[in-house]
Amino acid sequence: MVYNDKHHGGMNMKTVKQVSQVSGVSVRTLHHYDAIGLLKPTRVTEAGYRLYDEDALERLQSILLFRELQFPLKEIGRILDTPGFDRQAALNDQIHLLELQREHIDRLLSAAREMQENGGKIMSFSVFDKKQQLAFAEEAKQRWGSTDAYRESQEKTAGKSDEQLRQDGSDLMAFFAKLGQLKSGNPHGEEAQAVVAELQQFITEHYYNCTKPILSGLGQMYVADERFKANIDNAGEEGTAEFAAKAIEFYCAH
Repeated sequence: MVYNDKHHGGMNMKTVKQVSQVSGVSVRTLHHYDAIGLLKPTRVTEAGYRLYDEDALERLQSILLFRELQFPLKEIGRILDTPGFDRQAALNDQIHLLELQREHIDRLLSAAREMQENGGKIMSFSVFDKKQQLAFAEEAKQRWGSTDAYRESQEKTAGKSDEQLRQDGSDLMAFFAKLGQLKSGNPHGEEAQAVVAELQQFITEHYYNCTKPILSGLGQMYVADERFKANIDNAGEEGTAEFAAKAIEFYCAH
């Protein structure tokens, strides 16, 4: 049965059973999404039928894509309900994440076939490494506005000119240049720790409140994401990203 609802421009609306049939999502799961506020029906009839319009189905598609990428339901809800959420931009990032996922699976398949040919002998554990995928996912979540830090960063940079933003970026890289000059020493040492403290303060003043948990996550990303690692090593020579990550890890633990 398809409902023609005059209250919604005469558009055809689908019942929960029909949505289940076209999406492959069980009725029970759809009821759960309704109960937790993740996907509310467009309308509930007097008889208790849940009805869904095209906007609701689009939201369901977004939910399913995020679920394929292993995002928790609570996190998906925060992302989709963020004011100004850009569905198209999120799709671009989701496509890239899916491509990274496919590349990871291709590497696993190649490794499994190689193991098969070698009688089950493990050749390398590197194929199980998902650091790049996880780092990009975290970066994408910040862009989608699901974190307070991202929103604060948007507010602080909104009124700045392109030249000011470039200068901020250059000043940020200067901290890694300093750490690069210290990388032959101890990342736990007084000099390195002082630079990390300055870095934390700079990020707080120019981007967002850089708490130790946030700084710790950044330190991990500096080595997990090849793009960040390359930029940091470029600022302070090869090995700077690894040194910075160790210095940040020690700083955040104390």
